Amino acid sequence: MDAALSSCIARIRAAADAGTPLRIRGGGSKDFHGERLEGELLDTLGLAGIRSYEPSELVVTVAAGTPLAELEATLAAQGQCLPFEPPHFGGAPTVGGMVAAGLAGPARASVGSVRDYVLGVTMLNGRGELLSFGGQVMKNVAGYDVSRLMAGALGTLGLLVEVSLKVLPVAPAEATLRFALSQAQALQKLNAWGGQPLPLNASRWTGEGGTGELLLRLRGAQAAVDAACRTLGGERVPEAETLWTQCRDHAAPWFTARAGRDLWRLSVPQTAPVLDLPEATLVEWHGGQRWIAADRGDADRVRRVAVAAGGHATLFRAATPTDIPRFTPPQPPLDRIQRELKRQFDPAGIFNRGRLFSAF
Repeated sequence: MDAALSSCIARIRAAADAGTPLRIRGGGSKDFHGERLEGELLDTLGLAGIRSYEPSELVVTVAAGTPLAELEATLAAQGQCLPFEPPHFGGAPTVGGMVAAGLAGPARASVGSVRDYVLGVTMLNGRGELLSFGGQVMKNVAGYDVSRLMAGALGTLGLLVEVSLKVLPVAPAEATLRFALSQAQALQKLNAWGGQPLPLNASRWTGEGGTGELLLRLRGAQAAVDAACRTLGGERVPEAETLWTQCRDHAAPWFTARAGRDLWRLSVPQTAPVLDLPEATLVEWHGGQRWIAADRGDADRVRRVAVAAGGHATLFRAATPTDIPRFTPPQPPLDRIQRELKRQFDPAGIFNRGRLFSAF
């Protein structure tokens, strides 16, 4: 057992005995995300390094404190990637923080979420016990899939020590097409294209009123991408990688122009129509994710609109401190499950107290 892991175990056991809250932190790139930050800092940066990597098996095992950029560079050298495009937000994220936040980039609707690529985890629970779940293959789960449960838990259940991830080869061909469409037209096109055998990978619509621009990214075999370009038409955008990276990290002009305002993320069915919102939206994930910058007084309206469309709204980034819940409170059955999971993994309630929901 290395010194960094031993130190983490000692800190956790002492905190559990004293009832002292701990704030788990990797690179800090997502400190803005979640209800609040509370407790003594317990960083994971000492838990670093790629433990094993088998390119032919499409699996990598990485210590939680490893910089995400280091992992991505290692994969790129072998022509592989994390297809869900985890955001960096201009910081220095870690692999553990990537899993704990559970956030994915523009390709999410086509390739799956972070948890879909988590094969196994090693973690420390609230008693300082080292636990392992899952493994390094897809069919390794009997019963409850605890390893994937850690994705999106924001560190409230335990400290990630190592994660095993499925990776994929980089697509051999890619193209981005631009279309001049209103939001209603863009949604209609995306829904129609989704039912066809096209190599759709990502989409982004921005605009005002009845005008706007749809960007569509295609990825796959060269023949499939070329055929889709001929079928769909539109204007081919050269060297579009920067556009998608900016969108992933909220550095695109749409986001930067709205800095200093509350940023809401609406998760709705892809088939949802144009929503009755007070501001212009940015639409991603083939209609399934919609961003809006809103005034503080519009919070209730944003949530009502999302629920009416069959989804939910998250206050993703608050411009100033607020008592408005960041996440939509879970329904009673799910709330009971989450509370019981928290009690089992972290009986003293020391990990990231109040980060996911204010109640725990």
